[in-house]
Parts: sequence; C-alpha cells; structure tokens
Amino acid sequence: MKILNVMIVKSFLSVFLFALLFFVLILQLVDLFSNLWRYLNNDVTIFQILQVAYFYMPKCIAFSIPPALLFSISFTLGNYYSNNELISIFGSGISLFRFIFPLWVIGFFLSAGGFFFDEYVVIDSFKQKNEMTKTLLKQQVSFSNTNITVLSRNSTVIYQADYYNDKNQTLSGVTVLELDTEGKFVQRIDAEQATWKEGVWEFHRSRVFFWDEQNEFITELKSDSFLKEQYDEPPSTFRKTIRNVEEMRMKEAREWVGTLKRAGLPFRGAQTEYYKRFAFAFTPIIVTFISSVLGGRFRKNILLMSLLASLVITVVYYVIQMILVLFAKLGYIPPTAGAWGTLIFFFIPSIWLFRIART
Repeated sequence: MKILNVMIVKSFLSVFLFALLFFVLILQLVDLFSNLWRYLNNDVTIFQILQVAYFYMPKCIAFSIPPALLFSISFTLGNYYSNNELISIFGSGISLFRFIFPLWVIGFFLSAGGFFFDEYVVIDSFKQKNEMTKTLLKQQVSFSNTNITVLSRNSTVIYQADYYNDKNQTLSGVTVLELDTEGKFVQRIDAEQATWKEGVWEFHRSRVFFWDEQNEFITELKSDSFLKEQYDEPPSTFRKTIRNVEEMRMKEAREWVGTLKRAGLPFRGAQTEYYKRFAFAFTPIIVTFISSVLGGRFRKNILLMSLLASLVITVVYYVIQMILVLFAKLGYIPPTAGAWGTLIFFFIPSIWLFRIART
C-alpha cells in the first residue's frame, strides 16, 4: 500500500505544480491587461509593474490552489483510469477512499496551511499591491464623509453630522444626543463645528440642552467651546466606509465588524467577507471530494476534459459565491449563509457523487 501512496502522490504533485503555475499566470495576466492602459498613461516602468506582480503573487497562489487541485486530481485519476490501472487497483480489494486517501491528506493540509498563508502572507502583500497600484495610477482616496449618524457608548450617545473632514478631523453641523441606560434624555448638543482634541470632541459655537437640578425644565447653555470626556468616539468611526476586509488580519477584521455594529453603520458586507475567509479555507477539501469522482469519468481527451471541468466548476463556484455574498450584503440572507452557502451547496452533491463513483 505504501508503494501505491508514493505513486499517486508523485503523479499528483508534478501535475499540481504545473497547474498552479498555469492558473497563477492567468490571474497575473488578467490583472496586468486590465490595468495596462492606465500604466501606459501614467508612464509606469516595467520594473514597477513587476513589483506590483510580485506583491500580487501570494494572492494569485491562494486563488489558484482550488482549481489547480481540482485539475491535478481529476487528471491523475483520469490517467490511471484510461490506462486501466484503476481496474487492477480496485480489483485487488482497495477501495477508492483508501486509494485517494493521501490526496485527501494533502487537501486537508492545503486547507489548514492556506488559512495561515492568507493570514500572515497574502493580506500584507495584497495590501502593499493595492497601495502601490493606487500610487502608480495616481488614485486618490478621500475618507471624508457626509450626512453621518453614529451610535456609540452602549447606544447611549448618538452623533449626527452634516460633514466629516478626515484631513482636519473635524465635524460640521453636528448634533449629539446623550441618553441614560434606560433611554431617557440626558443632554443634547448642537454645534457648528467639533474638533478632535486630546481624545475627545471639542464643540465650537454650541448650544447645550440639559435638565435643571430639579429635572423639571430643560436648560440651555451657549458656549464657544464645550467638551465632555464621554464624547470620545474616535474620528475613524466617522470616516467613509471604504476599508477592505481582505486587507485586514483576523483580529483587525473582527474588531472592524464590531466597530461598525456599535456605530450603527452597515456591517453586513464586512461581516460576510470576514466569515468568507474561514469558508474559503475549506475549499481545497471540497475540491478534493469533487475531483475524486471526476477522474473516473474521463477516458478520452483527459487533459482537455480535466482542464475544462476544473475551469467550469471554478467559474460556477465563484459565480454562486458572488451571488450569495451580494445577497448577504443586501440583507436578503444572513452573512453566515452568504459566506458558507457555496461551500455547503457543493459539499452535499460531492458526497453523493463520491458514494456512486466507479470503484
């Protein structure tokens, strides 16, 4: 049995490495040609383009592992089947599960290793790639925001501002409503402007409304400068939400989702992307299931059919994932369903196909 394990692993690895390089090259070319005219318009040098490709390489590898795994396993098994080698293997009493068990082990390690590879390599390099691309293409991003409403401090402080200037860290046309833990009115501030100063907001040309000492009447206080330590919601909360969860590590992404929830901002998109990172790590395992039953279906044109099958399944997988993620972001389905739905959709039929696979 050890000889068979070594044989199938050696056959698989040579095809897998070739397929991985092939899919990485396709992704690199797609990115290059989609930005080529922008590079030419901005006089970007070949060396700079190669730097962008270098930073993009880990992301391409992460995306290429599932289709490369699908192609290499189906091609390897298809070759064995066309040469009638599987007949002798199955005839000797070795089951399909036992024969391809080494490939499942590889798929498991690719899933676990892919998760850590994404966490400690892909995220940093992909962030560098995006930043360098924006610099080379002279794309400026503004974090200033308009018409902002933020809920903070355990839902006891509500901020509303007409405009947030990210460069100066100021709020214009700002209203702050403070409530107690029972939701009763405590204080309201109407100010022309607020500036971030030493960890709190300082309100300028403001009107402060609060209860008098007997809690019977609302009192108004006009002030050129007013601050209170409870109003310490950081300026980052008021920024335009354009942060990319794909550029954040797990801890940072989890904290970002929590920040969006506390601030009452749309969080479904970020939460879906956060969950999708876990789901994507299981993709090689699902691919191993599917490719294990595909190999026995091809007897002619194995190379072409394996490549075609891997491309079709990959496209279908990502299209379904894209649709479910979009539905999750729009609120039609929960974020967990948007992230894990595609995986479950392919997992169930893959088990059924494996049970009826030729042995």
